Amino acid sequence: MIFVTKIITFEMAHAIDGYHGPCNSIHGHSYELHVTVYCRHNENAYIPAPGFVIDFKELKSIMEQMVKEILDHKIILSKAYLEKNKQLSGQPNLIVWSAEPTAENILLFISKLLREKLPQPILLRCMKLYETKNSYAEWASEIDA
Repeated sequence: MIFVTKIITFEMAHAIDGYHGPCNSIHGHSYELHVTVYCRHNENAYIPAPGFVIDFKELKSIMEQMVKEILDHKIILSKAYLEKNKQLSGQPNLIVWSAEPTAENILLFISKLLREKLPQPILLRCMKLYETKNSYAEWASEIDA
């Protein structure tokens, strides 16, 4: 199986309700998202012309549309956080989630968006979301061999 990965970056702020530490306050990250996709094919044959699993430009376009346009320069807060901080509810770049906007939940959100948008027969294999240079969360699908 051949996997293809594209990387994009975006800026986003969040706060984690109930966290006992500095992440309980609104703060931002320069996220780096690695998205890996694949397509089932005969492993003994070359990929037919044009020879791509998916064109990198097409994958980048999907990622920018479904991730960057939605999350870049946004503040994501949970309903629970906003209930305790009502003064923040009028922010024009605010997105409200029922879940806490942790790296893990951001990946679950992105996985749903990408799986709905990827063209057939392209499948989402895994993603890494770097919140800092040395900390990331990873999402992976199960591959039925």
